[in-house]
Amino acid sequence: MNTSMLRVVLSVFLSMILGCSVAAGEKDLKQVKAELVRSFPELATATVKPAPAPGLYEIEFDAKIFYTTEDGKYLFMGDLVEVGTRQNITEGRRATRRLQVLDGVGEDNMIVMGPAKPKRTLTVFTDVDCPYCAKFHLDVPTLNRAGVKVRYLFYPREGLASESYKRSVAVWCDADRVKAIGTAKAGGKLTMKTCPNPVEKHHQLGAQLEIRGTPTIFIDDGKIIPGYVPAPRLLEMLGIKNATSGSAAR
Repeated sequence: MNTSMLRVVLSVFLSMILGCSVAAGEKDLKQVKAELVRSFPELATATVKPAPAPGLYEIEFDAKIFYTTEDGKYLFMGDLVEVGTRQNITEGRRATRRLQVLDGVGEDNMIVMGPAKPKRTLTVFTDVDCPYCAKFHLDVPTLNRAGVKVRYLFYPREGLASESYKRSVAVWCDADRVKAIGTAKAGGKLTMKTCPNPVEKHHQLGAQLEIRGTPTIFIDDGKIIPGYVPAPRLLEMLGIKNATSGSAAR
């Protein structure tokens, strides 16, 4: 379908919505949410508010954004694009929501490396036994020197019954977590301690954010990089001039 045809289809679709409903905001939001929860009880914790497009309500659930008609009887699970500017409104809202969810973890519940006043911040879901996560970890000093803070969350890909999960817990329970995660990623021996830890919560959050592999990198503008990117390219993506390379992270 060419661009002109796409514009026509979108215009017709929006016209149909407008013709079938009154302006957003005239219906009681509680009634709309009640209608949704009747069919989808898990949406009891969702936030419902008027969407940018007339005739639709926006539903914010975990880190997901989707839409419903004013009567709460139909769901639209797709992206809302402003035709004139071609701006993906939904993706912008997802990015904002991702940042809220990640910042809600708190840096006390992460392994953090980098300057106190960074130019940019990366939040990375990592598996201590993932080869590409190990490659990323070797780039962390370069990123730190360039002013990038790296925040690690654990995501053992094989699940909570795996050896990687136990090794993640051992890293967290070590007196020097930064050194321990470097040891783990290099395949070294860990002291297999246990203690109160956030690893399971990290894993649940990764599932909520629909992590498919590691490393998964979240930029501080809410965008996602699904996989390893070498430091020079990553710094370029962040708009930062590369720093002189040096020794690897511990």
